[in-house]
Order: sequence, then C-alpha cells, then structure tokens
Amino acid sequence: MTEDIIDLIVNVIRAHLGEFGIVVPKGIQNTGRLIEVRDKETLPDAARKALNLLADQLMDTKKPIGDLTADVANVAASDEASRRLQTIPGIGPITASALVASLPDVTDFQSGRDLSAWIGLTPKPHPTGGKERPGRISKTGNRYLRRLLYLGAMAQISSRRRREPGHDWLWQIIQCKKPKQAAIALANRMARTVYALMKNGTEFQVAKTA
Repeated sequence: MTEDIIDLIVNVIRAHLGEFGIVVPKGIQNTGRLIEVRDKETLPDAARKALNLLADQLMDTKKPIGDLTADVANVAASDEASRRLQTIPGIGPITASALVASLPDVTDFQSGRDLSAWIGLTPKPHPTGGKERPGRISKTGNRYLRRLLYLGAMAQISSRRRREPGHDWLWQIIQCKKPKQAAIALANRMARTVYALMKNGTEFQVAKTA
C-alpha cells in the first residue's frame, strides 16, 4: 500500500514537471532526479510551492520504508534460512524473510514444481488439438511472494542485459521470450531453487561453465 502511495506521488510530480516541458524518465531509480530537477529549474512560485509540498510528502512516506527495510535486513541476517535464501540471485532480505515466514514446511511439497505452483508461478495446462500445452501462469497461491520473486527476476534480467551475450540459461530465455514471460520463467526457476535450498539446508552455487 505504501509503495502505491509513493508511485502516486512520483507520478503527480512527474506530471507537474511535464506541464512545464520538464521530462524525467520513469523508473524508481529516477525518483531522486525529480527532486533535483525541481531545485534546478526555474518554475513559477505557485508551481514550486506545490512541488515542494509533494516532495515533502514523498520524503515523509519513503523514510518509514527505509527504516523498515533496515529492520528486515537485520532480522534476515540473523536467521540461517534467510541467509541461505539470499545466496540466490534476485532474492534479498525482504523476499527471503517473506519466504521463510510464509512458506509451510518444505517437506509438504513433493518437488520444487509443487512449491512454485503453490506460489502461483507454474503455467496452467492449455488443451490444444487434443494435447495439453502450457498456458498462462495460474496466479493462484501467495500473491505477495509471487510479486516479490517476479520483481527479483526482473532485476536479474535487467542486470543480465547489461552484460556480454552468452550461452547461459538466462540469456537464452531473454532472447526467445518477451520480458514479462522471461521474468515469470526466471521467478519459477527461483522458486524451485528455494525449495532445493530449504530442503537440503544448502546455499546457492553458481553453475560452472565449461
């Protein structure tokens, strides 16, 4: 809910600046630039007052999130299961803590696919010509965990795109699927890895390439 409020405030600030021909790219990474532009650009007094009010609201809303994130990180660092899950690329303290707190006993699942299905990341069967083919993801299960894994996957995809092309699994997925589909595929893979680590009590190991 708080993140939705932040998005709303940021969009209003961007819209106000846009009225004066000031364009700032979208993206959470550009939030700081909205404030910088407001301070540097020449704006009418009324517009500046409105933007100052919005900027103050933005800072007041973001501070509790920063404090809460720090608290979660401290808790995650002291929990063995959370520490192990954070060795998985794309999983940070918040996602790790949410997984540990929300998942039932991992032995309740027969496989990593079952855990992924519980979260809602596996495709539903889609009958075509008498054959069962994978369709869209079910979106049943824990919506919060699904969103966290999806966002972590998107971050990994963005990072991978900035590096050299290769023959690794993620690069191949990026090349053959649309961004959202690639993120869902990676989130599904991450969920299966979560199962393996929690079941075996191990840490993530990067696969060695020949």
